[in-house]
Amino acid sequence: MKKPLKILAILVAVVILLGAASALFVVNFLPAIPVQQELRVEATSERIARGKYLAHNVAVCMDCHSSRDWALFSGPLKPGTLGMGGERFDETMNFPGAFIAPNITPHALKDWSDGELYRAIASGVSKDGHPLFPIMPYPAYRKMATEDIYSIMAYIRSLPAVENSTTPSKAAPPVNIIMHLMPRPAAPVTLPAPSDAVAYGGYLANAAGCTECHTKMVQGKPAGEPYAGGFEFAMPSGTVRSPNITPHATTGIGAWTKQMFVERFKAYDPATFTPPPVDASKGEMQTVMPWTMYSGMTKEDLGALYEYLKTLPAIENQVERWTAAKK
Repeated sequence: MKKPLKILAILVAVVILLGAASALFVVNFLPAIPVQQELRVEATSERIARGKYLAHNVAVCMDCHSSRDWALFSGPLKPGTLGMGGERFDETMNFPGAFIAPNITPHALKDWSDGELYRAIASGVSKDGHPLFPIMPYPAYRKMATEDIYSIMAYIRSLPAVENSTTPSKAAPPVNIIMHLMPRPAAPVTLPAPSDAVAYGGYLANAAGCTECHTKMVQGKPAGEPYAGGFEFAMPSGTVRSPNITPHATTGIGAWTKQMFVERFKAYDPATFTPPPVDASKGEMQTVMPWTMYSGMTKEDLGALYEYLKTLPAIENQVERWTAAKK
């Protein structure tokens, strides 16, 4: 009996050594996505304008990379914090670790080449080669039109430089190893014509990362149907869950008209809407949905987004939107 046990012990040791060697290879040599050394993005006025629209109202880069005032409904951006970073996403929000949005103003990016910045946005690899956790939705951005990514780059380089250092993000094991396998080379698509409402709406839904929040996730992995809602966010006053935005007649947006959908967003236009205070001590509802940012999308783009969502499978999933914190 001793010989079989000895052989088994050797096999187990070999497996452990192979696993350790594989992990070391992954951590030290991946992701292997090269930088476009020759890339130079000209900051034209047209690109900056388009980039501002995308960064504020569609891809909402500024949502995470600024400081939000959670004492007010939907956490509008605090004045003077644009691009400085600092928003935290951690275990309380079902993320596998603590991920802090970095400073993306020219103060932090002054030493980044355009190739390095493009790689970070479209492939999820930082300047020093380490992978980014996909709370930064690079899996979606990698499929955006190249010119749109260039426009975002031109815009964020035009921001006022803000001196602000953020704490490095830290993923929990084994995600800290798995992350090295996540980045992929950019795979840009051609920007659909706005006249093709469904295709253009699908492009906007991808750029806006709708599925990122409107799909139930557990430890960074999908645990529900896409767009069917249920992602839980812990807030000081309770727990908010993303709604079902599939076209299900009773649990989704199947009974909504396009006008209702568009007006739902436009109701939060900062020109006419003042976010009310949220009293956490009373368990008042709060939301992570950056309404005041998405409200800046044009009616045409919101209408296209609606047309796309109406083509999705209708998933029956009744979501309890809010649970107040226990006193």
